Amino acid sequence: MGGADISLVVTDLDGTLWHTDDSVHPDTVAALQEIQRRDIPVMVATGRRVTSTREPLARLGWAPAAVMLNGAIGLDLSSGACFHRRPFAEEAAGRTLEAFERAGIDPVVYVDHPDLDAFTSPTPGTSPQHVAALGAKLGTAELPEVVRQYEVLSFGVIGIDYGPGRQVADELAGVATPRLDRSLDYGGAALIVSALGLSKWDGVLAWCGTAGLDPGRILAIGDGPNDVELLAGAAVAVSLEGSHPDALAAADHVVPPAKEGGWAGLLDLIGTAA
Repeated sequence: MGGADISLVVTDLDGTLWHTDDSVHPDTVAALQEIQRRDIPVMVATGRRVTSTREPLARLGWAPAAVMLNGAIGLDLSSGACFHRRPFAEEAAGRTLEAFERAGIDPVVYVDHPDLDAFTSPTPGTSPQHVAALGAKLGTAELPEVVRQYEVLSFGVIGIDYGPGRQVADELAGVATPRLDRSLDYGGAALIVSALGLSKWDGVLAWCGTAGLDPGRILAIGDGPNDVELLAGAAVAVSLEGSHPDALAAADHVVPPAKEGGWAGLLDLIGTAA
């Protein structure tokens, strides 16, 4: 499929566009600029929250359409317009919180709130670095009250042991969509829980409807288990060396890792059409 056949490029961030957001490979930056020069739209689909998506992209001078929290919300970062939103049902949010509590973990609860991105308890189960990264966007409250008072977009913990994370993930089968993976930034495991059946692909389809793009002509690139549905839905699916086995299994093409600027390999897959 050549460049003229691609309606949209969709990229994950961590482990895909960059290895860490404070150092994006120059080949990746150049490739992103070249794809945009060809008037091929590029959007983001990530597990990150709004603030931690917007700020590092702004350092690249970029404010694209973005699907965040693994499909829970989609915003045009240039205008702030919301094109997609899928919170938990209240009962499912309560049952998800109870599963975390039975594993001895107080999660970060991402909510629809005018000033905050999330809440956690006075004894958060996520890593101290994650708490510090959330900063002033993190509130402290009793979590059962949070899930009753606010619409919940996602639950998450980073830098935890795999055992308790697996316990939560197994218990939530049929209740929510848990995704357990390695933590690139803080070590250990990261567990992100979305509404049942929700994925990044839902938000991408919503953006295609908003922007008048053909969802049958998408090139997508990602590295994690939260990218599987995205890769399965795309016409051209790309992963990176060292990615999660499920992402690699869903890929049509594999490029070098993010820290080596593997994202630039998309130029060869898109073709040379200007």
